Amino acid sequence: MADRALRGMQIGAKSLETEDGIVFADRSQKRYQCENGHIFAVTMAAEAEPPANWECRCGATAEYLGEAEPEETKPAKPVRTHWDMLLERRSEEELEILLEEQLEVLRRGELRDGVAYRR
Repeated sequence: MADRALRGMQIGAKSLETEDGIVFADRSQKRYQCENGHIFAVTMAAEAEPPANWECRCGATAEYLGEAEPEETKPAKPVRTHWDMLLERRSEEELEILLEEQLEVLRRGELRDGVAYRR
């Protein structure tokens, strides 16, 4: 009977709770360096006291270096429109030729659904 109640839902896959009204804690990056020279950052709550040592991914003990500088934000990419992407594939002269061909087919009354007219 219990298997019928959970039908259509993957257990643990999705939460039914929303994040409305939740205030997230401020975070900061704490930097560590291990004896093998690996430097890495660990995200912690801003008010948390970082431990003096942290285990590196290589298994060595890493020492606390201090807070990491905030990363510079990358400049946003300009939005590419459909027209921009079309112009990457064809020139405006080619598009004019295609338009004239299709208008000629339309004027002759030969347009049908699902048929490619360009040969």
